[in-house]
Amino acid sequence: MMKKVTLSAKEQKRLLVFNEVLAGRMTGKEAAEMLGISLRHTRRLLARYRLHGAAGLMHGNRGREPANKLDEKVEAEILQLAQRGYVDYNDSHFTEELAERHQIKVSRPTVRRIRREHGLPSPRKRRAPKHRRRRQRYPQTGMLLQVDGSKHDWLEGRGPWLTLHAAIDDATNEVPWAVFREEEDATGYLLLLHHISLSHGLPLALYADRHTIFQSPKIATLAEQLEGLEPRSHLGRLLERLDINLISARSPQAKGRVERLFQTLQDRLVKELRRAGARTVAEANACLKKYLPRFNRRFMKPPTEAGSAYRPVFGRAEANDRIGFTYWRTVTNDHTISLFGHTLLLSVPKRFNLAGQRVELRHRLDGRLAVFFRGEKLTMLQPAQLGPPKLEQFEPHPSELAGPTVDNAKSQPSALPAAPKKRKHYKPAADHPWRKAQRAEFERKQRRLQREQKEPG
Repeated sequence: MMKKVTLSAKEQKRLLVFNEVLAGRMTGKEAAEMLGISLRHTRRLLARYRLHGAAGLMHGNRGREPANKLDEKVEAEILQLAQRGYVDYNDSHFTEELAERHQIKVSRPTVRRIRREHGLPSPRKRRAPKHRRRRQRYPQTGMLLQVDGSKHDWLEGRGPWLTLHAAIDDATNEVPWAVFREEEDATGYLLLLHHISLSHGLPLALYADRHTIFQSPKIATLAEQLEGLEPRSHLGRLLERLDINLISARSPQAKGRVERLFQTLQDRLVKELRRAGARTVAEANACLKKYLPRFNRRFMKPPTEAGSAYRPVFGRAEANDRIGFTYWRTVTNDHTISLFGHTLLLSVPKRFNLAGQRVELRHRLDGRLAVFFRGEKLTMLQPAQLGPPKLEQFEPHPSELAGPTVDNAKSQPSALPAAPKKRKHYKPAADHPWRKAQRAEFERKQRRLQREQKEPG
């Protein structure tokens, strides 16, 4: 009984050539040259053809199950997970979750094949990249950090929209720290600098957009222009004092590394927050703190050059003292200053008469207020009504609480003026004289138009 054999195009070509060899019209050497194989392999195939016929030209593994074929039970489990808890995960993220949480180690193409065979497309469409001139990474870690804020529905409706302030190292893709805030503000970036100074040290430069948090919208005065000075925001002055170079990006693509970071986090971090059930800013920051080490292990790259360009790490007392907001105020005759609508009484040594003098106020992230005069620290206030900048509670270290203090009962006046109220927009009534004049002018124009329409020609 004849057995039906299906040959590929290459195998059919070999069959025709070997028939010529067996008929004596072609030598083995000529056959090897025509097929593009060695003479030894030609003789091996010819022997199989004589023994098994056309079936001997087929590959020996044809029709066999692959040794690395995925078990049907494992494939069914992957499909079940993909249809239930991981519907909005992309293929790469789903593959990592299978290995980390379910101990199922498969390749991304395998996961992609299983999902596509059952009609499960990727939740995010791939966009073709646009051509842009590639900027080389900085060679050493700590030379440049890209920073930005991303406002997004991170809690997926379980809580308010939040803004994630994050920094990413240009050389290694490491995210040294990130923090959630209710809005994008300067305090969020100060918190970034504070934590990075404690864990890594201060970087050499920051790469940021032209937001007014970094760039002051004020126009330089004539004196500043003559001296070559530019108006600085609070954060800009702090970076200058810390000797951190601020580089301004003129397009989102210029700081593409931090933009792509937010795209990845909006896909992956959202699911971590969902898994943790986070509903508030504090819960989101607690989840973020646990997730960042995993994220860095997955996406960090080795730098081109060994070593670190970060400055020496700060102690907590030094970080709290150097990283904060700076204000200048004039002391009144009764030794009080006004800040954010509150009147604060200064308690200073008797040798100082500060009436009419300009003093420097450094509002720290722990809520305390340091008063400097001509570079010398005079006192440290801890006004309860002032609080930390932008409502961020930043606890001081216990070892730092001992230091120059003032009597809160003396430092706070008994009656504090209320914060100024916002003026409401005044809308004139319908019979207001302003409206009467406008109405009379409108009626005159209407009568003139009607006369012009009635006149012939």
